Amino acid sequence: MGTFFLALSLIVCVAVVFDISEKIDNFIDRGASVSDIIFKYYLNFIPNFANLFCALFVFISVIFFTSKMAGKSEFIAMFASGISKTRLLRPYFVGGIIITMFSFVLGNYVIPDCNKERQDFEDKYVLKGGQKISSFNIHRQLEPGVYFYIESFNREHGVGLRLSLEKFDGVTLVSKMTADMMQWDDNKQTWRVKDYCIRTFADGKESIEVGAQKDTAIRIMPDDFFKKTTAVEALNAKELREYIAEQKLSGTSAVISSEIELYSRMAVPFSTFVLTIIGFSLSVKKHRGGLGINIMMGMLLSFSYILFQRFSTTFALGGMLSPMLAVWVPNIIFAIIAVIVFFTAARQ
Repeated sequence: MGTFFLALSLIVCVAVVFDISEKIDNFIDRGASVSDIIFKYYLNFIPNFANLFCALFVFISVIFFTSKMAGKSEFIAMFASGISKTRLLRPYFVGGIIITMFSFVLGNYVIPDCNKERQDFEDKYVLKGGQKISSFNIHRQLEPGVYFYIESFNREHGVGLRLSLEKFDGVTLVSKMTADMMQWDDNKQTWRVKDYCIRTFADGKESIEVGAQKDTAIRIMPDDFFKKTTAVEALNAKELREYIAEQKLSGTSAVISSEIELYSRMAVPFSTFVLTIIGFSLSVKKHRGGLGINIMMGMLLSFSYILFQRFSTTFALGGMLSPMLAVWVPNIIFAIIAVIVFFTAARQ
């Protein structure tokens, strides 16, 4: 545990130094205060970065710690006294459980809140041009049978141009509203449409209502026009599931990346167990190359795991795998490898 937290702290320090050198000009040019940089950005940056490399540094720490013990022939004495490799693996599992819970709590409860504050800081002080002001040609299914389209929306004024809202009962068009403009009313938390026309169809007859302006409840908020892909990182598990349900309703392809984010929050902590077993099995026997050969083998396996994880998520984004399967396949395959490596080591 000490080796893990020390290694993780070192890589976080290195990452912070590189990040400061990259963004210091933005901080100075846009007048970010030192307290905001420390408390609103870097204190929220560190948990996300630490969790990103958590599984990798568990693996490296297990290999480093176990190889040092094997190099001093401590395991030979333990095995000679009757301790089995299965019994010896037990404290590694205890450490794995602690780190898995640490990663799970960070990923599902701490990091989403941290990302909200960090993204607000980045929008203000880091991103070029700040927040996106306008969005164009937006199509949404707001609820079953209700389809929304707007040609353009301006965030600064809360104004959208050329609106169309259609309601269907099955495949039958029930009503259609068009308007030249819609504007958000902060006080009433409703939309005001201007120069509108509402056509209603019932019993084979059509009725038309036209007017200069009208308050109406449309199930969409101004910020929904500017949802970023990175916004899912700022949602907790409950919010993310609700957001995925909305994306499925609207029919957007971005739902796949949101589902990958949701399932990754479960799969990534679990990988701690898999990599712990592999690291232990590779390092428990004393090798002629010593610590160096173990670390080299460990790095090759860990990078192949990361590469395989990236490949599987790419297949999911391409529609060739379900997001859940794409996220869990690397864990399943490497869990099989872990069992094989462990029992192979146990017979030696």
